[in-house]
Amino acid sequence: MDDKPRNLRTMIAEAKDTSELMVDLAYAAVYFNDPDMAEEVTELEEQMTSLVQDMRKLCVLAVRSPKEADAMASVLQVVSAMERIANDAVDVARVVTHQLGIPAQFLADLAEASEVSHRVLVSEGSHMANRPVSALELPVATGMRIMAIRRDRVWETAVDGDTIIVPGDALFLRGSPAGIRRLRELAAAPAWVPPEGDAETIVTDLDRAVDVLVEMKNLSEVAVGLAYSSLVLGDATLAAEVKKLQDRLDEMKDRLELWVLRAAADNLDPSPLRGLLHLAEAAEDIGDQAQQLVWLVENRDEVHPVLELALGESDDVVMGVPVAAGSSCDESTLSTLQLNIEPGFTVLAIRRGGGYLYRPRGHVRLHAGDELIASGPDEGRALLAEMCGWHLVDDEETGERELLPAN
Repeated sequence: MDDKPRNLRTMIAEAKDTSELMVDLAYAAVYFNDPDMAEEVTELEEQMTSLVQDMRKLCVLAVRSPKEADAMASVLQVVSAMERIANDAVDVARVVTHQLGIPAQFLADLAEASEVSHRVLVSEGSHMANRPVSALELPVATGMRIMAIRRDRVWETAVDGDTIIVPGDALFLRGSPAGIRRLRELAAAPAWVPPEGDAETIVTDLDRAVDVLVEMKNLSEVAVGLAYSSLVLGDATLAAEVKKLQDRLDEMKDRLELWVLRAAADNLDPSPLRGLLHLAEAAEDIGDQAQQLVWLVENRDEVHPVLELALGESDDVVMGVPVAAGSSCDESTLSTLQLNIEPGFTVLAIRRGGGYLYRPRGHVRLHAGDELIASGPDEGRALLAEMCGWHLVDDEETGERELLPAN
């Protein structure tokens, strides 16, 4: 990320990846109570600020007519939303840098999530050292995928199969928590014990607040993923779902504040309670920014073509694909399919009938007619399409990809 992008399209793609990396890093810093990781979020904010300023300059210079100004306004709105998401990530990291504190129950709940972020340092002589990413087959071996690598104080987000892992690299990964133990063995890193909550079985107001905050975190991330999907796919229905999620986040924040105040009456240490409120504020604002991302689609305003191109070229791409009858996905559960391993896609939502299932769990069974809204690596598109019963082909005339029935 130390080389400056050469055009607006690559800048937007990098800004999306950077803001999402910052959010993942910030929550991971809270989870591991890692001040160094929190400081890395602050350093990324400086890069993001510079990137945003350069993008705004290019937008101004590119406008030559009122019509172009209308279209470029959509780009500026998306840029501003990305900047705010990055700022929210810094707010999350401040729970660690400002030692606001967080209840142990919150960390324990995060440890039980179906997908987590993890950081591991690669040691000399380990199985990972001096080998290309493709040779490690981490998605298969651990169920986790490398999102970024930090090497000599520089972040590298364009990680592909040819990237060589060297001793001293700090890998930032995302995937199944069940793979953390094996991951750390491959990197020759010390064993890690996940945090545990209080064994008390009585449900308190603090427990309720923690449960709400975990759901707020998950829904805010889903909202952003669906927002980018809406922009790429030009899907007004998805935009409407983002609005619903934002409304839910507002309501959940109100409930959380009430339960935190009730918990404070139980003579608890107020520091962790303050951390809960701080995280809730950040999660709610991330949802607000997701709403800003889809405002253009929701209102049928013109979206500049550079947005579709740029968001389609970021490290994680979004894809909407229906489940065909008789395909591998038809009548299979998500846990059986293991889409997060191969092709490396995370299912953000399932469109079923007139509604959506957000961040579906492994027990959810897919049926013909369902539509998956998923994000993952560009190289996994074709395999995901194949598993759903389609061939992904490039249209030579338009340059766009289309789905053709496999049978």
